[in-house]
Amino acid sequence: MRFLSLTRLVAVGAAAILGATALTACGDDASSGADNPYDLLQPGVLRAGTLSDAPPNVYLKDGKFTGFDNDLLTAVAEKIGLKVEFVGTDFSALLAQVNNHKFDVGSSSITITEARKKTVDFGNGYDFGYFGLDVPAGSPIHSFDELAGKRVVVVQGTVQDDYASGKALDPVRVPDYNGAINQLKAGTADAWIAPAEIGETSAADSGGKIAVAAKLLSPAPTAYAVAKGNDALREALNKGLDEVIADGTWNRLQAQYYPGRPIPADFKPGSGTVAVPAAPTASASAAS
Repeated sequence: MRFLSLTRLVAVGAAAILGATALTACGDDASSGADNPYDLLQPGVLRAGTLSDAPPNVYLKDGKFTGFDNDLLTAVAEKIGLKVEFVGTDFSALLAQVNNHKFDVGSSSITITEARKKTVDFGNGYDFGYFGLDVPAGSPIHSFDELAGKRVVVVQGTVQDDYASGKALDPVRVPDYNGAINQLKAGTADAWIAPAEIGETSAADSGGKIAVAAKLLSPAPTAYAVAKGNDALREALNKGLDEVIADGTWNRLQAQYYPGRPIPADFKPGSGTVAVPAAPTASASAAS
């Protein structure tokens, strides 16, 4: 009887320890959820996949990721109490990397499309854009209608890639913007369909080797991408975006990175419910 009682006592003690361990584990899970409400890779830090070679949208300057998209994301993240860690990648891999949780968010002037919605979820649109047609200096090409039979280069996986394929142009696909620029400079491509702002900056920095032939308004806004089902993060980013629109940050960054670019009358950034303050003057923008 004494042996049975001792055995039972040990069993009861073990069960109590296991129960306490289980309760502690549950408490840890609850605490973890409270500390990381947006299901981030690291609590308090927004790990953003971006590009290093696409000014003025996303690029490296003095070893720091910057550009309109990235500076805006930094401001949005600050509104919701997060710091941003930027990591460079290729655009063709970015959306899959976001959905596979290598990154919490994708920041790279990503145009919303129905096809991309199958891979990631998008926040509200924060920018509009144009397709640009860049050509080697002295090219006879002056419009998008003159590309049939030409060697047209695009960055793989972009909406410019979709556009070229939809026009049956059989484009040459490269992994990044530098690859497209180098083909134009070398004369191995007749044209590059690019995001217009990036194409304009590339032409200006080419030393006269590249010219902008035409522009075409993109059919959809750009937005930040998050993993499918991460509604908490998507909604928080939408909230932060509305706040930086309301406080004038969005307008200031527009003036800084796209000086003189008109905003289409029907484009409303964010939720569309926040009034956009008056644009800063040129002197105020330069001072910022």
